[in-house]
Amino acid sequence: MTLNKNIRNRLIERFANRVKFNEPMSRHTSLRVGGPAQALVTPAHKHELVALIRIVRENNLPCLVVGDGTNLLVSDKGIAGIVVVLTQALKSIVSRDDGHQGVLVSAMAGVRMAALCSYAIRNGLTGLQYAMGLPGTVGGAITMNAGTALGSTGDVVDSLGILLSSGEERHIERSQLSFSYRTIERGPEMTDPVPGFPIFLEGCFRLHRENPDLIKSQSEDILRARRRWQPTRLPNAGCIFKNPADGPSAGELIDRAGLKGQRVGAAEVSSAHGNFIVNTGRASASDILTLMKHIQSHVADQFGIMLEPEVRIVGT
Repeated sequence: MTLNKNIRNRLIERFANRVKFNEPMSRHTSLRVGGPAQALVTPAHKHELVALIRIVRENNLPCLVVGDGTNLLVSDKGIAGIVVVLTQALKSIVSRDDGHQGVLVSAMAGVRMAALCSYAIRNGLTGLQYAMGLPGTVGGAITMNAGTALGSTGDVVDSLGILLSSGEERHIERSQLSFSYRTIERGPEMTDPVPGFPIFLEGCFRLHRENPDLIKSQSEDILRARRRWQPTRLPNAGCIFKNPADGPSAGELIDRAGLKGQRVGAAEVSSAHGNFIVNTGRASASDILTLMKHIQSHVADQFGIMLEPEVRIVGT
């Protein structure tokens, strides 16, 4: 589909220089690949986000919501409709004591996980060490229940704030939430007739007080360990495949299949960690997708396991 002149003018009138047309998504994804978005909008405040959703709904436009684009693979053909970037509109963190049960920290969806972890360390709050070194934003972490061997986002979420396509905001309590490996279950409270909705507005995390020096020491140890076994110097999207339910991890399987260092174009299976694909130069999304299929085929042939992508693949 194309955005007609009336829609384009309405976006320009409402968002001025915060809307870009035919914007390369390679500028907005950690893999540095992806074709153009028909329109990319960065609302400055939550009320602008609500106004944008009204335009989306009234014109029946496709809508993709992103943060830092860290778990995202956009096709070379790009994205139809509107891409919404949340990192400016939703970036506040507040906290309040909850008596003996700990501290509730509310972080809006555009807050980067690194910033949330730093906030916890400064304020002597434990519970987020699992997230040290995780890329992306709070909204992305909730969407995919991001985590490591130390824990996952669903372990500490107390409640969520969401925005429905109707413009209604809704508060979802922990008792209404269900998380599983790399996903949050969309229960009846989070159903929406429009694809791509609801949008996560904020997550409330239940943390506990601890000695700040101890938390800082633990966090530094975790970061050092992650840097030893993860590629950090080349563009990547984190783990490309989900770990199988049982047995060796995806990274172990890829390593045992002898696939480290395999390349398609400028896309390469990282020599540091088999479950990372890195962009060594000017890789295309097609390079990465072809390499992913190559990995899946070889792992399936050797071990009888079909790896499932963890990275979200989008585009026309």
